[in-house]
Amino acid sequence: MRKYGLIGFPLTHSLSKQYFTDKFLKENLTNCSYDNYPIDSIYSFPDLLRDNPDLCGLNVTIAYKKEILRYVDVKAPCIDEIGAVNVLKIKRLEKSVSVYGFNSDVDGIRYSVLPFLRDGLKNALILGTGGASRAVSYTLQSLGIAVTFVSRTPRPGIMTYSDLDDLVIKNSNIIVNTTPLGMFPEIESKPDIRYDLLNEKHILFDLVYNPEMTEFLKIGKERGCRLITGLKMFYSQAERSWEIWNSALL
Repeated sequence: MRKYGLIGFPLTHSLSKQYFTDKFLKENLTNCSYDNYPIDSIYSFPDLLRDNPDLCGLNVTIAYKKEILRYVDVKAPCIDEIGAVNVLKIKRLEKSVSVYGFNSDVDGIRYSVLPFLRDGLKNALILGTGGASRAVSYTLQSLGIAVTFVSRTPRPGIMTYSDLDDLVIKNSNIIVNTTPLGMFPEIESKPDIRYDLLNEKHILFDLVYNPEMTEFLKIGKERGCRLITGLKMFYSQAERSWEIWNSALL
């Protein structure tokens, strides 16, 4: 049996298990399974590998996209710049185990944003500074879009939410939520931005996909913004994960 799964904590929000279970059924992949592995500490990762010798690949979600790097033996070329991993490919040879790290968020973000490039996107606000924000920044900058990070904690080179005045919002073509705000079960939460300053010139992109229409996006829709839901990105990065696990690369 080829086993795959998801690590993180908590995992109640994730649709990954259902997605891959359905995929295996549709494609008659009877020798594959996908399970959730909620670990409350990244230091439990070696035990997980030891106790599950059939594990071939894992997705990584909140809150371990950066922390998992300590256990990655070989990294895809973009990982050093991004500083976060969300796909692990596990290779076993006799008694040795090697862990390869990738980031499929990059593919999902690019696929989601590309249709909007013709609109002349120049500036992006990235809400949050976690592992997913690094992939967003890397991808948007590779597409020629300047990025500004926003955090609740004041730091050099990073705006706080109180800094988001009329001019900053006006000059931001796309605003990306990389925080877990709005994610199930806390579906009424949302980033603390000036929603009254949004209009039809803005694009709101939410990486949260459960629910698909978050409070962040609902208000944006009411203000006339164009929307990119996290579900589109989720499907794209999930398929990219499958390609990585079954490719000869690395």
